[in-house]
Amino acid sequence: MRFLQLHTTALALIFLSAATSLSAQTRDTYDSGGALPPDQAAYDVVYYDLDVRVEPADSSISGTLTMTALLEAPEHTIGLDLDPLLDVTEVRAGTGGDFVRVNWERDGGRIRIDLPPDASVGQTFSVSVDYGGQPRVAPRPPWDGGFTWARTPDGSPWIGTSNQMIGADVWWPVKDHVSDKPDSMTIRVTVPEPLVVATNGRLRGVAETEPGYRTYDWFVSTPISSYNVSLNIAPYVQLDTALTSLTGETFPISFWVLPEDEAKGRVLLDEIVDHVRWFEIVIGPYPFRADKYGVAQTPYLGMEHQSIIAYGANFSNGAMTGGIDWGFDALHHHELSHEWWGNMLTNEDWKDMWVHEGFGTYMQALYLEDKQGIDRYHAYMNSFVHRIGNQKPVAPRETTSAQEIYAGHDIYFKGAWVLHTLRYLIGNDALRLSLRRMAYPTPEIWRASDGTQVRFVDTDDYIATVEEVTDTELDWFFDVYVHSAKLPTLELTRREGALDLAWSAPDGLPFPMPVDVTVDGQTQRVEMPNGRATVEVPAGATVAVDPEGWILKTEMPSGR
Repeated sequence: MRFLQLHTTALALIFLSAATSLSAQTRDTYDSGGALPPDQAAYDVVYYDLDVRVEPADSSISGTLTMTALLEAPEHTIGLDLDPLLDVTEVRAGTGGDFVRVNWERDGGRIRIDLPPDASVGQTFSVSVDYGGQPRVAPRPPWDGGFTWARTPDGSPWIGTSNQMIGADVWWPVKDHVSDKPDSMTIRVTVPEPLVVATNGRLRGVAETEPGYRTYDWFVSTPISSYNVSLNIAPYVQLDTALTSLTGETFPISFWVLPEDEAKGRVLLDEIVDHVRWFEIVIGPYPFRADKYGVAQTPYLGMEHQSIIAYGANFSNGAMTGGIDWGFDALHHHELSHEWWGNMLTNEDWKDMWVHEGFGTYMQALYLEDKQGIDRYHAYMNSFVHRIGNQKPVAPRETTSAQEIYAGHDIYFKGAWVLHTLRYLIGNDALRLSLRRMAYPTPEIWRASDGTQVRFVDTDDYIATVEEVTDTELDWFFDVYVHSAKLPTLELTRREGALDLAWSAPDGLPFPMPVDVTVDGQTQRVEMPNGRATVEVPAGATVAVDPEGWILKTEMPSGR
């Protein structure tokens, strides 16, 4: 679904114009996004119905995917994506209640499906695909994903899926592109007893569909990115609580844990509630109150699957932070952040993925500040500055795929530092207000829990939000920090009685960033409207530039 966005038409034109250079033969099966080909740009997904059976005994799956979509261009053939490791046995299609078998062909990772002759522009149609096989085993989940077939300590099956960068087509037929979400989705999963299935949305029922097997019927009532659809299967114990939202609604919070870890799970559940409450206060209401907030213990580190966060930190606060315990479960906090930055607000193209990852990473620093003080905030920010690579722009201007944008850590760490530096420029109150306004620009969206708050955004949306909050033009800031790869350089020249400061930005871009300068313990904010300034410095004085480390930059002393 393309919803509540300003950029649909322009984006579609970009995709269509670029599509001629992309084919199913050249597309990497284990990548997601990029230019949208005509046979997928032609339709808008309305609804997915996924019915899948999971067999731990032979690591296989089988099922049926039914998609309902709106035809928007006069195409007679549409495309779905599916990993070639999985077989397709039959495809049906229809424009009403009746389905008929239709012609189809496999072209690498693409299923090309002929639509019924009566399918016309402006009309909905449905296609149904029967498929199965042994899906790709995740080589290094969650970064290189697929299925994880693990065992609990007592030897029971423990299964999880992860497929953010490689695409949901690694295990079910789908339009594998971030720009299209269904309005809603049904997920039915059949597993051997006594396994439990925790997935997205809300549980509508559990039935014994055949001896020794149970089918879990879940329904996602709001739009969802296909890469967020997740299976979590184990002999889980379900721990339940609830939280009253700022909107006045009470919504369920559930944690699915292994039986061996029930006691640890009950302890962490209290912290989970605290994290959700903090996000509501700082950013706004939890977006998916109509379904639930869920966390599932997984055999891999973690992932932000909508309303069912994958949690594999093994109850260690330092699992995501190189073993450093910052006094809170950073892994859970980060994945929870994506319910706002990623699942409610979604980049319409992977090129703007820093809105997911950079914003999500910065939330841990703000949480640490609110709980432990500003010094811990700075320590946290400084702990990952060395991981910034500056090899590619944080937000390139051209369309990219998931694998391209995730190469390196800059969408995480540099993205967070961009917000850190922006905070210095506009002030803490304005920065926090810009985050709240980006998430919830109107009272109507703030109150919504019916899916209408879910929408596509890009970097320009955030720039516009910050400029509205500050009433200041800030293109120069973002041109340097997110659209350019290299950092600005601050050249310092110490001479008799003075310190000269001069900014040098990539490609000669203007960069009027002010700088704090401390002279013998006295700090002043030095404005640099033309990128240059001079500060009086007595002979022998002690000088520190940007003493608190707010500005992302390189420094180049050129004289003493």
